[in-house]
Amino acid sequence: MGRAAPSCTAEAGWPRRLPSAALGLIAALGILLGTADCQLQTPCRIQKCTTDFVSLTSHLNSALDGFDLEFCKALRAYAACTYRNSKVCRGNLVYHSALLGISDLMSQRNCSKDGPTSSTNPEVTHDPCNYSGHAGARENQGEEQTSTYLFCGLFGDPHLRTFKDHFQTCKVEGAWPLIDNNYLSVQVTNVPVAPGSSATATNKITIIFKSYRDCTDQKVYQAVTDDLPAAFVDGTTSGSDGNTKSLQIVEKIGGKYVEMHARYIGTTVYIRQLGHYLTLAIRMPQELAMAYEESQDLQLCVNGCPSSERIDDSSHLLLSVMGQLLPQAGATHHWSVYTLETATTKCHEKILVKDIYFYSCVFDLLTTGDVNFTAAAHSALKDVEALHPRKEHWHIFPSNESGGGVSKGSSKFFVSPGFVCLILAVFL
Repeated sequence: MGRAAPSCTAEAGWPRRLPSAALGLIAALGILLGTADCQLQTPCRIQKCTTDFVSLTSHLNSALDGFDLEFCKALRAYAACTYRNSKVCRGNLVYHSALLGISDLMSQRNCSKDGPTSSTNPEVTHDPCNYSGHAGARENQGEEQTSTYLFCGLFGDPHLRTFKDHFQTCKVEGAWPLIDNNYLSVQVTNVPVAPGSSATATNKITIIFKSYRDCTDQKVYQAVTDDLPAAFVDGTTSGSDGNTKSLQIVEKIGGKYVEMHARYIGTTVYIRQLGHYLTLAIRMPQELAMAYEESQDLQLCVNGCPSSERIDDSSHLLLSVMGQLLPQAGATHHWSVYTLETATTKCHEKILVKDIYFYSCVFDLLTTGDVNFTAAAHSALKDVEALHPRKEHWHIFPSNESGGGVSKGSSKFFVSPGFVCLILAVFL
């Protein structure tokens, strides 16, 4: 019996950042590897040469310094691999196509035939300013997975969703740290939103991206009500001259919505202005978010609000909010134009699922009378859908279960008893 034909598994996910000629070569080789090579009963290992070349170049970005040097080293390694297989691949069409493609790419990139070559270990040439790239390299080597991402959000007056997916409504008037670790600091300043209420909302956000290797200089960003800039305080929009894509600010809606992409630490930040107040959403790798000293333990995204600062503590909430609302049998606060019925209707126009974001919207309208809090709750939920890594955890529903975290056998999260009391008292 003849020897079994080689495996015909098609290569997937070719890198989009390679030069067009390289992409053309790889695409052509992929087609040939999926057809002609499947019919060849030969020990030719040209497919392995091509796979190694893709691994060595998939992380490269032509916009960054050093691209040509690393690409030429990978090409020379590719050429060396084909030379080692020259005898056994002599009659292989894919092999000869690879030779032509390598020669063409060397001419285009002005690569010399003699010089250093890349190791076939992708980690050797990973981009130090691409967190997802070197995190993936560690995983490929069998190390413990380090690319688990966490989400934190702050909106309304104010409602906090922590890295642990705990949901709280807090006072936290004045300046408070949301995040303070070895890579990033985020501080928010909150002011009262209505007379007679302990609720506050965010009118200032300060973010410090700390200096990191050659990827970025220290950059400070500051937003205040009616001043949401699309640049750092020094006027720049990126981390440093040599790595313009390692840290970037992108303006989505002028003066109303900006995004910050810190590629070197795998972190994304959304900041919006809705009405007179700001909202923030952030996604960050767990290993970096938890890299902090004992002195930095006061972080709202990590540990939540201190118990003395929570509005949704059972006794405090019922006395300060519900105690005033319920005796009026649906009447409005003197600072709110909304009744329970109209607030519920207004929030349902934007948020169809009656999760914690819906209930927060109603709470904010009854507390402040400011319709912009409806948009804030709706946008906060959209930011969760864009940044939270686990779809089954996007929606948080009220639960009487204690202990925090995810309830067994469901996607419900712990919400403190005070907020449950608010929901039951208002909506039943």
